[in-house]
Amino acid sequence: MAGLQAKSIIMVALAVVFGGLVIGFSTYRIGHPVGDDGPAPSGPSGPEVPLARRITDFTARLDPGSGYREPRRAERRAVADAVGLVLDGHPARARPLLSDVDFRLRTLTDATTGRRFAELSDRTEDGPTPRGWARVYIDLSAPARWSVQVPHPVADADTERIGARVLLDSPGGVLVLAGAHRRAGAGDAADVAHRTDSVFDAVCAELARRGLPGVQIHGFADDSAPGRDAIASTGKGPAGRADARRLAAALTARHFTVCRAWVRGCPLEGRDNVQGRRAAARHVRFLHIEFARSVRTSAPRIRSAAAAVTTVTRHWAKNT
Repeated sequence: MAGLQAKSIIMVALAVVFGGLVIGFSTYRIGHPVGDDGPAPSGPSGPEVPLARRITDFTARLDPGSGYREPRRAERRAVADAVGLVLDGHPARARPLLSDVDFRLRTLTDATTGRRFAELSDRTEDGPTPRGWARVYIDLSAPARWSVQVPHPVADADTERIGARVLLDSPGGVLVLAGAHRRAGAGDAADVAHRTDSVFDAVCAELARRGLPGVQIHGFADDSAPGRDAIASTGKGPAGRADARRLAAALTARHFTVCRAWVRGCPLEGRDNVQGRRAAARHVRFLHIEFARSVRTSAPRIRSAAAAVTTVTRHWAKNT
């Protein structure tokens, strides 16, 4: 009888130890999701980074020879659907879609603003043959209300700096950033402002489907519009006319000379821009803004240009 009692005690003890191991292993897996990029070093808010520098460090690697592969329809759709899931508060459901197309999702905290952002990026950026598809940043501190789009980073030099500042200077934004130099692909394959078969365009289409207004940042050579610092347009449609007036007024107040495309003919109005055409078809507000090279080579003027655009995005954040 004593021997039987001893065996029973040993079996109970083993069960307790095994159960503890199972619970500990389960807790570890819950805290470190399988397929994620590892635990966030700074807790649930994600690692703290200077987000503007992170963006420009990425774009600094882009050049006409950096490579571009045209995405398939299913690949474009997967990234766009994942963006929608993140916007709806379902990052766990977005991760499998992204993993299937070799993308990753990170949560980062901007060191300057303290706000949290989701970053959707292409894993092949770190490999020898990048595809050059896109990057997306989503402000997680407030509901998404607007987007800023940069289709030609580096090619339209320093437009990425303006886009990053706009994202950080007003809440509720989504930054859609092309992942390649516009001349990286065969022909115009990587010119995402004029193609509907890119990841960039698929993400912008998802945002337009949700009714989010957008501002797209471009750059021009000074001699393309002599005497002008900026060219403001609503692209193909008139839905953003009031916002365009607000933007032009903010630029003028900061001593920029502006060509207003709804008042007179301007070069580079962006009427053939495919994201603008889609927005017009859906009656979604869209702004196409071009900045002269002389604006984009000056850090103070970049700050002023971004501040002017932010007068519109802050309005959208409050009223969209």
